[in-house]
Amino acid sequence: MINLILTILMLAGTGLLVGGVIMLRKTGNRKQAVLMFIASAVMFLNVGIWTIPTDTGNSPVETMNAERP
Repeated sequence: MINLILTILMLAGTGLLVGGVIMLRKTGNRKQAVLMFIASAVMFLNVGIWTIPTDTGNSPVETMNAERP
């Protein structure tokens, strides 16, 4: 289930990134485009936090999956 959530986060982050570029080019509305870029960055960082291994060599996703029966 967590893999599905991480996948949706990556797709939404990519959509926000592309949407921000399109909005910036077509409408020139910088405020909304920058907010879309920030939201995209937050999504990518959340996925990174969950998937990058820690000092022990396990990522939080692997640890969570290992604890389930």
